[in-house]
Amino acid sequence: MKTILEATAVRKVYGAKGNLYTALQDIDLAVREGEFVGIMGPSGSGKTTLLNLLATIDQPTAGDIVIDGQSMLRMNEEQLSAFRRSKLGFIFQDFNLLDTLTVKENMILPLALSKANAADMERRAEEVAATFGIGAILDKYPYHISGGQKQRTAAARAMIARPSLLLADEPTGSLDSKAAADLLDSLRGLNEQDRATILMVTHDAFAASYCKRVIFIKDGTLFTELVRGSMTRSQFFKKVLDVLAVLGGGSGDLV
Repeated sequence: MKTILEATAVRKVYGAKGNLYTALQDIDLAVREGEFVGIMGPSGSGKTTLLNLLATIDQPTAGDIVIDGQSMLRMNEEQLSAFRRSKLGFIFQDFNLLDTLTVKENMILPLALSKANAADMERRAEEVAATFGIGAILDKYPYHISGGQKQRTAAARAMIARPSLLLADEPTGSLDSKAAADLLDSLRGLNEQDRATILMVTHDAFAASYCKRVIFIKDGTLFTELVRGSMTRSQFFKKVLDVLAVLGGGSGDLV
């Protein structure tokens, strides 16, 4: 199975000499094509720092990050920008939609920036809108739709260019339980039916239970991981809660 993401001996240090803080220490991580992987850990554990490095938003102090066969450390900013547009999809907790654009226009923005032709944009918009159940709101503006619809629009935008890797940062953090479940069901469908490769940072054990594998980080290092295997989602949810209890605090404390 093809490896989509490989991080090797990744280290991140902030500050200057005499006042250094090591946020991540010797992180080794591999994500294969078609996986749905969650990252969890207490506040300050380094999970958001790791996501920023994997998203090429920040650079590691040491180590290497290879995505779809290309080293992120060997690209200049222009190359990284082009790589993000073609290979990476992003879902953020605060949606990042443009209020001056309709739902459909927000969705197809990555394709428009890549100068895709109109027919391709139309076809892909219909496909991802159906996947995320937002076909009926394509002509509405973000301020006319619910939080759950906004997040599904953001997810559709992230997937419209068929990225090699979808990165999600607390995607259910601003949603009520029904909207969260709707979004997670859509992501699971993408993963199982389209073999989309997804890496999701979350503090929520319910969200993590949708993953096939969950990696736990503590104090900037890998603590342990759980593989769902043949477990039901309910059984996996309980296993995730067990690890969180060992890490300290309930799932609501791990932000």
